Amino acid sequence: MAKKKILFINQEITPYVPDTDLSLMGKALPQAIQEKGYEIRTFMPKWGTINERRGQLHEVIRLSGMNLIINDTDHPLIIKVASIVNTRVQVYFIDNDDYFSKRRMITDENGEDYDDNGERAIFFARGVLETVKKLRWVPDVIHCQGWMSAVVPLYIKTAYHDEPSFANTKVVTSLFTNGLSKNFGENFKQGIEFRDANAEVLAGYNDTFDYNELSKLAIDFSDGVIQGHADTDPALMQYAKDKNIPVLGYCGDDFADAFESFYDQICPDTEE
Repeated sequence: MAKKKILFINQEITPYVPDTDLSLMGKALPQAIQEKGYEIRTFMPKWGTINERRGQLHEVIRLSGMNLIINDTDHPLIIKVASIVNTRVQVYFIDNDDYFSKRRMITDENGEDYDDNGERAIFFARGVLETVKKLRWVPDVIHCQGWMSAVVPLYIKTAYHDEPSFANTKVVTSLFTNGLSKNFGENFKQGIEFRDANAEVLAGYNDTFDYNELSKLAIDFSDGVIQGHADTDPALMQYAKDKNIPVLGYCGDDFADAFESFYDQICPDTEE
């Protein structure tokens, strides 16, 4: 039986950003799963703090050039790629002057969350999914890590559910600790709307999204939820359990085998 194809959508990956629990897992998980023989693809935002020369990033012209419309404004999508040193892991970077390359990560120079972090998450999610389509690559499982990827499960189950690349894809979300200190603006819901991800689908959510509301959105449209950190909010994990969504508890450093088994639980092999 062929190994599954796993798409990792990460908010942070070391060594491109400083070491955090999220960035360390962003590197370790794709590497571990690839070493088990799986075919993988890995994406993250091209934060403005990333040194392109040191990281040896270069633009992939054939994948760049698309414009994504968010809140009635066109935003050019730029795709860059690099390989993590001493690994076989290749990372695709979602870039845009307005949202990423000329900006810091989550907070500005004064340590305040950017007001448009919600729009940045929307652009990142759509940018990843449009790029995967261009790659003509069909993932069996999409694994999202970090709130920046929290819109992806919604899009997979609504706006992109008829796309050949994602028609049978299962989605796993890892929940970490709260990475936001400011709520998203009231135009976040409007910005999310795209194809079948419409106002009716979003009606049950608050107009203003904080970290918990965003996490609930990700949980509701995921096929499995993983406790990514020892201090992940227990209420969010219970929320997933109450929805009868398969849950994997915190695994610490011994995660690889447990995650592999969880992927098999969420996306069982089918006989030809």
